[in-house]
Amino acid sequence: MGDNGSFTVEIPAGSIAGTRLGHGPPALVLHGGPGLSGEYTEQLALELADSFDTIRYQQRGQEPTTVREPYTVEAHVDDAMAVLDGLGLERAWMVGHSWGGHLAMHLAAAQADRLLGLIVIDPLGAVPDGGEKELEENLTKRLAPEAAERVNALDGELLAGRGGEAEITEMMRLVWPFYFADPAAAPPMPPFRSSVSVYSGTWDSIRSHFAAGTLVSNLPGFSERALFVHGRESPIPPGRSEESARLIDGARVEVVPGAGHFPWLERPGSIAAPVRELL
Repeated sequence: MGDNGSFTVEIPAGSIAGTRLGHGPPALVLHGGPGLSGEYTEQLALELADSFDTIRYQQRGQEPTTVREPYTVEAHVDDAMAVLDGLGLERAWMVGHSWGGHLAMHLAAAQADRLLGLIVIDPLGAVPDGGEKELEENLTKRLAPEAAERVNALDGELLAGRGGEAEITEMMRLVWPFYFADPAAAPPMPPFRSSVSVYSGTWDSIRSHFAAGTLVSNLPGFSERALFVHGRESPIPPGRSEESARLIDGARVEVVPGAGHFPWLERPGSIAAPVRELL
């Protein structure tokens, strides 16, 4: 049982800020991005609060957490472990969405003995590029040609470490409706904060791990329970979760009909139900 409320844990480069909600075994909720603020996972934590002591924290690069480098997969893994250590937790579930789901898989690969289990929601997958190219194509193919051209140009600038928060916000607003199964019914975009340096630096690290085959080599050693939940209409195809799950013996895959990249928003309860079955 956790102590509901806010917390701060110290790390060598500064501190990490977060919140806790719910009762049950501890679960770190890892937000997407990389480089975004993580407030949007609040509703996900609320959905899981009957099953878990949900622990959400802001990843490095956005205040109130430290904004210092490095922005690498390894640094993000270390930060997650620092949260567990700072809260006095030996082990926890990892619940990750999008890039956070990819990070959760890296935690399972690198720190298996600290995990109670793995819940991965509409992730950037483990192989071969996780669906990155398909994500870009699917988000832009329904845009008007001039909007698609603008999105591609913005993404190239951001990955090169140029531009700023205004450019990320512009890109997100253009593509936001197409993360959902029904773009016309998409909810308003939440007020994300963003960091170009975290985005570009972390993506460089992600791609280096794809090239090295880190997850392909190490995920088969993970032996705890694992669940992948994926929206059938997500711009990241469900096949990216299915092929990732095949790396873990006994992992389950739940494909949610009528849902895109944020299943708990479009189909409330679609995460909690398979989690209850898993537990």
